[in-house]
Amino acid sequence: MTDPAPNPHASAAQVEAAYHDPKLANVLYHDWEAGTYDEKWSISYDERCVAYATDVFDAVAGAAEQPYPTAMELGSGTGFFLLNLMQGGVIKKGSVTDLSPGMVRVALRNAARLGLDVDGRVADAERIPYPDNSFDLVVGHAVLHHIPDVRAAFAEVLRVLKPGGRFVFAGEPTRIGDWYARRLGRITWWLATNVTRLPALSSWRRPQPELDSSSRAAALEAVVDLHTFDPAELERTARSAGAIGVRAVTEEFAAALAGWPIRTLEAAVPQEKLTLRWRLFAYHLWLRLSALDKKVLSRVLPRELFYNVMITGRKR
Repeated sequence: MTDPAPNPHASAAQVEAAYHDPKLANVLYHDWEAGTYDEKWSISYDERCVAYATDVFDAVAGAAEQPYPTAMELGSGTGFFLLNLMQGGVIKKGSVTDLSPGMVRVALRNAARLGLDVDGRVADAERIPYPDNSFDLVVGHAVLHHIPDVRAAFAEVLRVLKPGGRFVFAGEPTRIGDWYARRLGRITWWLATNVTRLPALSSWRRPQPELDSSSRAAALEAVVDLHTFDPAELERTARSAGAIGVRAVTEEFAAALAGWPIRTLEAAVPQEKLTLRWRLFAYHLWLRLSALDKKVLSRVLPRELFYNVMITGRKR
């Protein structure tokens, strides 16, 4: 890969320009976040996240066709979805693509560290730089809501898939889920950054420059998050691009109500305060609430109420 090195710190002028250019905003924001993204979102490449990635994939696409010989991740970020699916035996050979050079570099570094057969390219989702009929599978996690023209991206995904090939996108925010998650996040950030001003809790306050940096990143995040989705509308968008066998599934209601405040708190306090005991508590709470979502709430609540939507379909 010969792309220029990313600029890790966007200037005020660049941030201002990004408000009028979503793709520039995506590059700036994700280059900025690349080095700390895995830590920020508690991403790992061990049994915990391998199980999460494979469970999500199986929930929407099933396990019958595994392993897929070749797969590409669209908007790979640090490689979370593809690399964990490869470790879980879902995929044999992979390719990572992202609009952010910084993210592609981190993803390739993660793949090399894990000993996985992966190549990478900086890529615009609306103009994927691979030939027709290249892959058996295209995957993505939390990427569609960043793409200006989602239908065009689906059309490109279908172009690079082999005939009969499958796509799986997960981790996309639903319209209702995004509404309550963002409000929970803002309330938690306000509480955490104000309560830690008290002298007795000052050791729990991150240095002001770090908080300011997080606030600037959040300003860009508000620009790069372009869409939320109604599950039925997302299905129609994929079909209109030519996909067949389209199916959307939603997940995380109780888990999201707890998860967003927890993740926001973790971003607001010094990392050394987050002990192993805390991390185990947060993880096991998420597991219990996810089980509640799957076994009980998914049977009684409309799918539109859940935070994440996953979608799969095929090329004819």
